[in-house]
Amino acid sequence: MTQLNHLPITVAGASGRMGHMLIEAILASEDCRLAGALDIAASPALGQDAASALGQSSGVLVKSDLHAGLQNAACLIDFTRPEGTLAHLKVCRELGVKAVIGTTGFTEAQKAEIAAIAQDIAIVMAPNMSVGVNVTLKLLQMAAQAMATGYDIEIIEAHHRHKVDAPSGTALKMGEVIAQAIGRDLNECAVYERYGHTGERDPSTIGFSTIRGGDIVGDHTVLFAGIGERIEVTHKSSSRSTYAQGSLRAVRYLATQQRGLFDMFDVLNLR
Repeated sequence: MTQLNHLPITVAGASGRMGHMLIEAILASEDCRLAGALDIAASPALGQDAASALGQSSGVLVKSDLHAGLQNAACLIDFTRPEGTLAHLKVCRELGVKAVIGTTGFTEAQKAEIAAIAQDIAIVMAPNMSVGVNVTLKLLQMAAQAMATGYDIEIIEAHHRHKVDAPSGTALKMGEVIAQAIGRDLNECAVYERYGHTGERDPSTIGFSTIRGGDIVGDHTVLFAGIGERIEVTHKSSSRSTYAQGSLRAVRYLATQQRGLFDMFDVLNLR
């Protein structure tokens, strides 16, 4: 495959942990190439080769100017913060650049803004780009339908000490998938805190527990607890490379789309 056939990708948050993993995956890919690298104006990585932290050379310098960083790209991969992602998407719409969004922590208003932008460009947005996590979501959908009554549902997630939002976007997505499968509204049945005299558990609720510590990449367990038995569905990430590989699958999917808002169920044909 010639260089001209490669999918040109810009990575946002290029000097972060996920940024490094994405750049490494793109450089190792046979059908993708690094077209740009973005970071905040205060980043010490500005002006450096985007792959220097990996001990490689990409020929792409890290920039803070969005137009300069996106002008040669067909797609942006963004695992940053909600405000930054929205700013990036506005320039993507202006330049006709598609986007893969792994950022979490969006408000409902911000999600609506993304949906509006997707009327003009193609976007894949998912709280977790891992293929395994999305297969897990499908399994949870099936399990919830079979155990809609008689089982208490609890979602436990653990992440590294630097994660700034809780519960994780993946845990919330699990809750949304389960709630939809059993005909509930997660906004009405979710319980995020328990302290003191809570009384008996309301069987219609979906509980969330959050753990933060060390360098845990991401662990998620959904517990269906009945009388006399329980089922635990668990996914554990040991490397962010799974998110990077899933992101590249999303980029390839977007190559066939002109506009619209998609998720990893679309990418993996799990609907």
